[in-house]
Amino acid sequence: MRYDAILLDMDGTVLNTIEDLTDAMNAALRHFDMPERSLDEVRAFVGNGARRLVEQAVPPGTPEALTERVLAWYKPWYDAHCRIKTRPYDGVAGLLRDLREAGLRLCILSNKPDPAVKILAEEHFPGLLDLALGETDGIRRKPWPDMILACAERLGIEKERCLYVGDSEVDVLTSRNAGIECASVCWGFRSRQQLLEAGAARIFDRPESLRDWILAQE
Repeated sequence: MRYDAILLDMDGTVLNTIEDLTDAMNAALRHFDMPERSLDEVRAFVGNGARRLVEQAVPPGTPEALTERVLAWYKPWYDAHCRIKTRPYDGVAGLLRDLREAGLRLCILSNKPDPAVKILAEEHFPGLLDLALGETDGIRRKPWPDMILACAERLGIEKERCLYVGDSEVDVLTSRNAGIECASVCWGFRSRQQLLEAGAARIFDRPESLRDWILAQE
């Protein structure tokens, strides 16, 4: 088989997290007497980690010190409320089971805070993953290649034997920076057109199509 490991983004790729993200962001904004954001606005903001989400969600011109306070309030609130409405996309659990049964190693890499990543990965995909890694000190968030390189090292696999799967322009850029192939999915937070504009080389609209393509690679 062409690959030894499949590395997957979390938000918008394996889990539909947008409602919990929006609820947590709005809880933080309300706490600081700031106007709330719509679900579509939050969807457009996500992909670059909690800090960037908060920076875009607070009103323009918000002082940096206040933005830091919002971020500090938001992160533990989200960690404690990240399991309310979040669900796997239809077909994703089956995709992971089929890839696992085919002998592939599976990892989730996310710009979400590491505690939330590990909680959600264990709850929704128990026994299917070799590693779940979120934003931590010492490993730069995507689109830096650090998460991909750290995952390959921990698995003892050459990075060229890994495929990265994601749903956004950040994921396309991350795989490019790491020097590995990328498969993009359009069932998540970005449309097919947005992925094409980001330079996606291959785009899948169903988990079953992605599975069949991966398993057919020699």
